[in-house]
Amino acid sequence: MARERDGLETAISAQQASPFLERRDNVFTPPLDIYETPDGLVLEADLPGVSGENLRVCVQGSVLEIFGKVTWPIPDDARLIHEEMRPGNFFRSLILPEEVDVDAISAEFQHGVLRLLLPKVSRAKPRRIEVKLAQVEPPSASHPFEVPK
Repeated sequence: MARERDGLETAISAQQASPFLERRDNVFTPPLDIYETPDGLVLEADLPGVSGENLRVCVQGSVLEIFGKVTWPIPDDARLIHEEMRPGNFFRSLILPEEVDVDAISAEFQHGVLRLLLPKVSRAKPRRIEVKLAQVEPPSASHPFEVPK
C-alpha cells in the first residue's frame, strides 16, 4: 500500500541522470534519509568509500546534486584476489521544493555520512504573530479630535 505524502515530501523527486556522468557502469545511487524539522529538511546520505576531497554537492536553481568518487585503496605490493567493493561513483539528484532556501543550504561530512541542512525560506516558517492590545484613553479637553459640546 502506497504511503500518502504531504507538505515538503511531495515536492522532492529523484532524477536518474546527470550531464557530468559519462559512464553508467559503476555508478551507485546512495541511500538517503530525509526528515522534516520545524526549521526545514535534513538529508542524510550514506557514502561509503567516498573521501571529503572526492565529494561534490551542487545546487542549481531547485536541483540538488550529490556526486562522490568511490576509491578502495589496495597497497601497491598486494595482489587482488577477490573484489566486491568496486571503485566507481555515487550520484544522486533531487528537485527541491520551493520552501527550501537554496542560498542557506549547509553540509557536513563525517564517517562516510553526508548531512545536508535544507532550511525553509523565512516566509514558509510558521510563526506566531503577537497581538498588542491598544490602550483606550479617556477623552480630554485638549484632545484634537474631541467634538465640542
